[in-house]
Amino acid sequence: MLEAGAKYGLANLSPLTVAFNRTIKRAMNKATTTTEAVMSRRSIRSFSDRPVPLEILQQVMETARWTPSGCNFQPWEGAILTGEPLRQLQEKMRNTPPQNPQEYSWSDPEVLPECKARLQQVGADMYAAMNIERGDKAARGDFMAQNIASFGAPAVLMVYFPRVMGPPQWSDVGMWLQTIMLLLREQGLDTCPQEFLSMYAKLIKDFLGVSDESHIFFCGIAIGYRDEEDPVNGFDRKREPLESKIQFLGFQ
Repeated sequence: MLEAGAKYGLANLSPLTVAFNRTIKRAMNKATTTTEAVMSRRSIRSFSDRPVPLEILQQVMETARWTPSGCNFQPWEGAILTGEPLRQLQEKMRNTPPQNPQEYSWSDPEVLPECKARLQQVGADMYAAMNIERGDKAARGDFMAQNIASFGAPAVLMVYFPRVMGPPQWSDVGMWLQTIMLLLREQGLDTCPQEFLSMYAKLIKDFLGVSDESHIFFCGIAIGYRDEEDPVNGFDRKREPLESKIQFLGFQ
């Protein structure tokens, strides 16, 4: 938000970013257009304890069934946890070390300097918003550990799919997840995608009764209502300029 950016010393925004922030401000409660849903969606890392109505989740997941997928394979599967089952699973994760080997690697792109720089920038901005110094390893570790509790989100979608699915189907699952996150914004709800939870993939699958042999665990999606007062939810996010990513050819 523009106000949050100014409050935490992040007000040096471009005119386009200012316009986007106005869109975000309008959409804070509920997004009424696709643009508002896209621009107001961000990875929320501090949730209120307000419960998420089952009826809204059922409606969103019903609509998300219509996400496109190559060959209409519809590779996605998942489970949404809240209440006691979620608490029990999170307690198991707290008391279990991350699995080795990993389910998959999400950090390979760090070998590209531009990707590593983007990771370092978002980390610096996030920790600065919380007034956590670079050298404060204890505070950074404590914050990272909040991933296990999905930052206090009252509901979490656990996402998995058959191991036979290849890169095209991973892309399809990503489209499904984006559809879900935007539909949740329409309902005034927020999310945080969590590949971090794949560090406990086998434990999660065992808890859910999903075969580790046949299925890969992809990620969690924390679901809830953002804490409006927490600065970690308000720092300025950066994206690469359009012209550095997209070409327009043949237009007059």
